[in-house]
Amino acid sequence: MTQFTLFETSLGWAAVAWTAAGLARVRLPQASRDRVLAAVKRRTPGAEEAAPPPAVAAVIADIQSLLAGGKPSFADAPIDLASTPEFNARVYAVAREIPPGETLTYGEVAERLGDKRLARDVGQALGQNPWPIVVPCHRVTAGGGNLGGFSAPGGASTKLKLLAIEGAPAAAQGDLFG
Repeated sequence: MTQFTLFETSLGWAAVAWTAAGLARVRLPQASRDRVLAAVKRRTPGAEEAAPPPAVAAVIADIQSLLAGGKPSFADAPIDLASTPEFNARVYAVAREIPPGETLTYGEVAERLGDKRLARDVGQALGQNPWPIVVPCHRVTAGGGNLGGFSAPGGASTKLKLLAIEGAPAAAQGDLFG
């Protein structure tokens, strides 16, 4: 059974959904609670709203902290990998190692996976990431100082905002070219 909860952050309303195995989905903040609720119901059909268990409540507190400028680590946040393709899981494991305020390029992630030619595949896997912030896909950028894409609501501007909150050097570059 999948459950979810909505919560406020410094950037608006967000949501997390979870199963007994861990987080099933994270929804980035939006201005409207109703929009977030509709998105959760659309992306997680049959999920029921509930109070979060302690491990999920800790993740929520960490998301709120990060969006307010804190530097929490999500390394121990439980995620439900049951329906995640093996390659994507490997990409997400590398992304989870990137500390707040730092970035890697798609090519650098691919190198850590053993083959720099997988950079495009890394980008595709990150575009399917159901746990933004917890699996910090926003910390993976394109080569040559470019920001790269971001499939979450708000696109690259959301990515740039998250990097700026964390104080990542890529955020300053994004201002030059964005």
